[in-house]
Amino acid sequence: MQYLSILEALGGLGVFILGMKTMSEGLQKIAGDRFRRHLERIAGNRLAAALLGSTLSSLLQSSSAACIITVGFINAGLISLYQALGILLGTGIGTTLAVQFIAFKISSFALPAVFVGVCLRCFLRRRRWVNAGELILGAGLLFLGLRIMESNLQPLQEYAIVFTHQDMFVSKRIAAVLFGATLTLLVQSGSTAIAVIMALAGSSLVSFETGAAMVIGELLGTSVITAFASIGGTLEAKRTVFFYFMVNLLAVVVVMLVFPSYLSFVTYISPEDIASSAGISRVLANTHTLFSIMSAVIFLPLIGFFARTAPRIIPGSERASSVEARTVFIDPRVLNTPPIALLQARSELRRMAGISLTMYSEVVEQFFRYDARKAAGIRQKENAVDILQRDLTDFLVSLSRRELAPEASMEIPVMLQLIGELEHVADQSEAVLDYLRRKKEEKLLFSNAAMTEIRHLARTVEKLVDLAVETMDNPPPDAVEQGRSLRDDVGRQREAMLDGHIKRLSAGKCSVRAGIIYADMITAFVKIADSSVTIIETRKEFT
Repeated sequence: MQYLSILEALGGLGVFILGMKTMSEGLQKIAGDRFRRHLERIAGNRLAAALLGSTLSSLLQSSSAACIITVGFINAGLISLYQALGILLGTGIGTTLAVQFIAFKISSFALPAVFVGVCLRCFLRRRRWVNAGELILGAGLLFLGLRIMESNLQPLQEYAIVFTHQDMFVSKRIAAVLFGATLTLLVQSGSTAIAVIMALAGSSLVSFETGAAMVIGELLGTSVITAFASIGGTLEAKRTVFFYFMVNLLAVVVVMLVFPSYLSFVTYISPEDIASSAGISRVLANTHTLFSIMSAVIFLPLIGFFARTAPRIIPGSERASSVEARTVFIDPRVLNTPPIALLQARSELRRMAGISLTMYSEVVEQFFRYDARKAAGIRQKENAVDILQRDLTDFLVSLSRRELAPEASMEIPVMLQLIGELEHVADQSEAVLDYLRRKKEEKLLFSNAAMTEIRHLARTVEKLVDLAVETMDNPPPDAVEQGRSLRDDVGRQREAMLDGHIKRLSAGKCSVRAGIIYADMITAFVKIADSSVTIIETRKEFT
């Protein structure tokens, strides 16, 4: 019978996780778009970053998922180490909201909530009601799974093996902390891990003290999951994860040193009786809440110090392929000083041009040896160029509304055109990369003549892109003539390549699918060449 109880308890855990996932999806659909808009203009304020982290953790119903997403943000260069640490410290507070919700144990409403959620989700058509139904259905499944877990874990306390296990292992504080961390690591969710611990404590399989130590260990498990997410990431991500782990480790060590006093304070501020199943769950939730708030209050004021000392503790420089997907030079606060604002915009435009050139050069290298990791870095650069185009365009449009000198008023439309052409170069470079990926995945073969021709075309276009970027800073006297000459060369190569392509198709030396991708690549390179010449001509005319 004990094995059947264990299997049913695992089934309850599965229902709980399904409910968590369903409720999370409903929350994201209801508030996701609004949250993403706030994320795009994330503030550098540490309190705003912590609030953002708690919101993200609450929406996803998982601090681990929120931490992984935050690492993804910093890998993409969307946020700084300072902001990332603020967000990560806030995720613990978001988890406490989910834990407090679970601790209410309104399991008597589980099945009615499932019924209401199914009715809203399946029989109504309005998206808002369908999303609300998904949220209610998830909540019902969550409490139903918790009830199944508790009812099936309770009989296990009759078996001596459980008490032996408790005496040998989880009765010790450090072992309990490690057990909580391991459980979090296994289920990949802090909220789910704490729910399992509540079920164990509610079934009297573990004592309150042991359960509290397990709950505190959840934060260490989340830190390890975050560390795994940073493997292969940027140096900035590794620095962020290191400080996040050290902060959590220090907080756990401090609490363990004063553990009896800490538990006395938690029980003092919690009116619930830990002798009951509902009461012990509420006090365990309060244990996690107090711990998370204490960590945030103590360490949030120190994140500026962590950000400044990170390069000294973990020295090194980012890979050349890594870029920050945000503006570096422009500052909206100087818009009221147009000359300085214009200088900042020029610097950001030159940076955008450099990213586009590097991106194109790396795409050309992919013709000689395709590297999936480098391909991911190229896509990161394209994302950076898109963000720079958006932010730099907004900055210049705002600047155009100020009182400007006539020359500055004429330069802004030119810069806007250059921004558009540089973004077009990046888009077409990514398109070429996508064609290469499809060629590899579909195992399409180009003939030796076709590969030689397209590599030669790519190198010719690279000279044009290089000249265009050079023109952005210090245009050569004969830049326009050089650009037009190279474009004419590109046109001649295109005609010869298409003629040879048709002959190979007619002779059966090339498949139709490979031929389509080959022709699309040629078109993309020609578009890059056209944009490069437009950049050269536009920049030269303004000088």
